[in-house]
Amino acid sequence: MRWGSRESMCANRPRSNKLAGQILRRSVCIAVLVACGLTSTAPGQIGFDPLASVQYPETTRLPVTDDYHGTTVADPYRWLEDPDSAETMAWVEAENRVTNRYLEQIPQREEIRGRLNELWNYERFGLPVRRGETVFYEYNDGLMNQDQLLVVTGDGEPRVLFDPNEITDEGIVDLADWVPSNDGRLIAMAFATAGSDWREWKVLEVESGEMRTDHVRWSKFASATWAADGSGFFYSRFDEPVEGEEFTGSNYFHKVFFHRLGTLQSEDPLVYERADRKDWLFDAEVTDDGHYLCLTVSQGSRSENQFFYRDLSEPESEVVELCVGFDAEYLFIGNEGSTFFFLTDNGAAMRRILAIDLAHPERTAWREVVPEQDFVALSAHLVGGRFAVTYLRDARGVARVYGLDGQWQRDIELPGIGSVVGFDGKADQPETYFAFQGFTTPTTIYRTNVASGETEVYRQAEVPFDPADYETTQHFYESTDGTRVPMFIVRRRDMDSNRPQPTLLYGYGGFDISITPRFSVTNLTWVDRGGVYAVANLRGGGEYGREWHAGGMLDRKQNVFDDFISAAEFLISEGITDREHLGIHGRSNGGLLVGACMCQRPDLFAAAVPGVGVMDMLRFHRFTIGHAWVSEYGSSDDPEQFQNLLSYSPIHNLHEGTRYPATLVMTADHDDRVVPAHSHKFAARLQASQAPNGPPCLIRIETAGGHGAGKPTSMQIAEATDFLAFLSATLGLE
Repeated sequence: MRWGSRESMCANRPRSNKLAGQILRRSVCIAVLVACGLTSTAPGQIGFDPLASVQYPETTRLPVTDDYHGTTVADPYRWLEDPDSAETMAWVEAENRVTNRYLEQIPQREEIRGRLNELWNYERFGLPVRRGETVFYEYNDGLMNQDQLLVVTGDGEPRVLFDPNEITDEGIVDLADWVPSNDGRLIAMAFATAGSDWREWKVLEVESGEMRTDHVRWSKFASATWAADGSGFFYSRFDEPVEGEEFTGSNYFHKVFFHRLGTLQSEDPLVYERADRKDWLFDAEVTDDGHYLCLTVSQGSRSENQFFYRDLSEPESEVVELCVGFDAEYLFIGNEGSTFFFLTDNGAAMRRILAIDLAHPERTAWREVVPEQDFVALSAHLVGGRFAVTYLRDARGVARVYGLDGQWQRDIELPGIGSVVGFDGKADQPETYFAFQGFTTPTTIYRTNVASGETEVYRQAEVPFDPADYETTQHFYESTDGTRVPMFIVRRRDMDSNRPQPTLLYGYGGFDISITPRFSVTNLTWVDRGGVYAVANLRGGGEYGREWHAGGMLDRKQNVFDDFISAAEFLISEGITDREHLGIHGRSNGGLLVGACMCQRPDLFAAAVPGVGVMDMLRFHRFTIGHAWVSEYGSSDDPEQFQNLLSYSPIHNLHEGTRYPATLVMTADHDDRVVPAHSHKFAARLQASQAPNGPPCLIRIETAGGHGAGKPTSMQIAEATDFLAFLSATLGLE
């Protein structure tokens, strides 16, 4: 799920009287006994039936209800919203025991684990960042739990600057972000533990490798940016949360501070706050010339934002509101003196580049530099005195270079169907880096000179497989209302196309996020073993600009589900698969997608794997950053929006006695983006609703894990093993 920049409500609380507590504790004891009492065959036993019903732990239902504008809605599993209660932890343990017992019996599981380890064991390189003659990039030799941070000076050899694997044996501390100072002598590093969104910033001296005493906590949803003189950095944070609510409490009142090196965080001066706007988020950036502090102001998850700035050359200067009203998206690119450049959808649904002269900030004086194209612009960078712009043409990556006068200079040649990202750099440095990847093309890092156009491979991954064995094709199908939707299909070239094949359909469809071709060892393993992998580019995403996003949000959210269901029907009508061999998968907002679609069309899918999904659409805004998603989904506090949310909320659209697909719900107990209560409550209700003798409905709950970012390699492989084993067994992939 993008947070605020893109994923005081009164809640009726569950009864907490003595009787309810006794019922809860007694049922959890029963749950543990039931889980422990399950009989087990040996792993991989020939008689294993993947679609046989499973005996689930007994889960208590309490008489909890809410009144939404005159409509009474039951919430019997409300007690599972407390992740740290003894009852919830016992339930998690019991459910995991049942799930593990099932997964252990799948014959293909160890073979899948072995292939994943083989394919995952390759060198991986992150996008480099150059500061002067010093280059920084992330590196993993293959099976390291966390990426190392490497540094190269001039023509020297790379050396390890920092290795997060040395912090803990489990590898659960992630180097989540890092920002070098302008001269490359210092680097601010943000650490996250167990996948949490909370960041702790520390500062490392690059030459000596020594960690300084600086320590900044409670930062979230923003990066750091150095002052031009390297005396310190600006950052955004929330107030310290109430003890016990670090992973569930709502995040309000974002503030910008400046940390001066060598001082305590308690001494950091407040730079900017808006006490009248509790839901605004601020991301600070100092311009390359050090003259201005830029503030991108977001509200919720809406793509529209505001833009403020402050003149740092004047110590007592005030923050100036330049682009206000949340009328469009204003992505700051860079500046040339007092002229600021923005990539914006103001007056251009596919985005264009505008120039604003601070001396004449009135909108009538704004000047178009690079006009809107007939395909969407994703990003733009001011590097080497030119604009490097990335586009999406039918969800395929395109990269172009323009002069500051807006004249096209060249397209950067890309090696096929894939995604392109990068082009970070300084306005006066012509050299920059970009990365390209595809479904069967591992990430390759390129170094390019935007002035000359000279481009070369900088770092290239070598994975033990032959890309020539696979093919990626793009198809277009019609959704329910006739909308033309693109879809990628990846499969082996030697596949038998005369019979339906086990197929995994993936989707997201929300928050203006574009789903483009990406290399994944998990997906490659699925295809390598004979499965088909399909990706539908649904409305709600950003593949075709503002209107495509708007077509799948708020009261138009059903369009996203219709697009996904139509994608499944297209795969079946084309003979690629059939209902007995079709599985669906999505994460976060995509988990909501899977949950909603399996409720609306349980007959259409054989398997469903919703990951860290938003499943309770009536209460999502009451936890952590969930309030930021109201602009995307709506809120149950609004009578009209409540009815729309109730119509598709997965938890509230499960009906007892219905035969639902074989399901593996996946979540993590430290997810403070989409709290695990969503998945816990959905799984409990699904197990209670599944038809007698229906296929298994399981939940896999990762302990010491979060929403996904920073997950150790060993944990990723373990999760991918269970994910693919479950799908292989239920969809019949031999």
